[in-house]
Amino acid sequence: MKLYKNLVSAIATTLQEIFNNNRYADKALERLLKQNSKWGSRDRRFVAEAVYDIVRNYRLYAHLAGNPKNYWFITAVWLVVKHREVPAWQEFQHVDAAFILMKEAEARANPALFESYPDWMWDLGSSELGSDTWLKEATAMNVPASVYLRVNTLKTSRKKLKQALEEDKIETTEVEGVETALELKKRENIFQHPLFREGWFEVQDAGSQMISTFLDVNAKDLVIDACAGAGGKSLHLAALMNNKGKIISLDVEQWKLDELKKRARRAGAFNIETRLITEKTISSLAGKADKLLLDVPCSGLGVLKRNPDAKWKLSTEVIERTKALQKKILKEYSEMVKEGGYMVYSTCSILPSENNLQIESFIDENPQFKLLTEKSLFPSQGFDGFYMALLKREVIA
Repeated sequence: MKLYKNLVSAIATTLQEIFNNNRYADKALERLLKQNSKWGSRDRRFVAEAVYDIVRNYRLYAHLAGNPKNYWFITAVWLVVKHREVPAWQEFQHVDAAFILMKEAEARANPALFESYPDWMWDLGSSELGSDTWLKEATAMNVPASVYLRVNTLKTSRKKLKQALEEDKIETTEVEGVETALELKKRENIFQHPLFREGWFEVQDAGSQMISTFLDVNAKDLVIDACAGAGGKSLHLAALMNNKGKIISLDVEQWKLDELKKRARRAGAFNIETRLITEKTISSLAGKADKLLLDVPCSGLGVLKRNPDAKWKLSTEVIERTKALQKKILKEYSEMVKEGGYMVYSTCSILPSENNLQIESFIDENPQFKLLTEKSLFPSQGFDGFYMALLKREVIA
């Protein structure tokens, strides 16, 4: 592929937006691609892949470039490391490929640098998981995430969706152990596909799909999805309940609930009621839920494959505040579970302090809850990293 200056300029400008102006990578790229709608698919893919790979490995590439803010030179470093030809442009006149590759080899002696993580994050992961496990998972999170679809069983089956996509030359593979999941063999702009607009599927990591299943809902349940966001898991729950029973989807942001309503209409999910969390929302639902899903805010240190810029936006202070919020949500929101009811606590983190240690602390303070089972998914297994715990609220005689 011939490299044009306008593409490199676009990469450098987008990196500036992310690192200088603190934009999220996906939003910065979305804006860029909208501004350049006439680009072909190959150019769009090249720019997107370059930006994400540089963001993912920013610490290493900035080190090799010798300047964390020279985004043109960092892009040149990326070309060298990826063994691509570096054009003889004025902007690249001081690029010494042999020197860059020598420095890359030397960087292997420092795993945090070579795998491109902040020192504080590397130390935290090593402390909580052990250095060998953290190295394994940190390395796995530097592999770009696969794209998984969740089949909407309210409208179709996995077999039918797979066949319909194959007719459009979109190949997928079934995911063993996740009955509603298909993995795209090649990245596609799947959101433009007619079957997406018709509600046949959603884009959702296969590991994330396991969380709704973990709650083991049935058609008679009153289910509360208490941190619903834009509703990916609410929609999955609706399908698992075959549009029966009732789901109350709660969130503190109205715009997310509005998005959930749109998605529910597209999916044909009619047993979902949305409620904005206000001062009395939780107390008004005390003791009502047969099943409660608490997919709580977390550090996201399980989904760095998908959100690599979180490496550079997180801090120890943010994680500590998040853990305090998790503890608060567990204490207050668990009151919505009826006696004999069930609750799933879940995160997209791999840190024990956000996961099993939170549950242990909660049970110590709330002995009416009993842990039935828990499950951890790690990025090295191929999906994103998740934790889920199923608890029962005992009946008090």
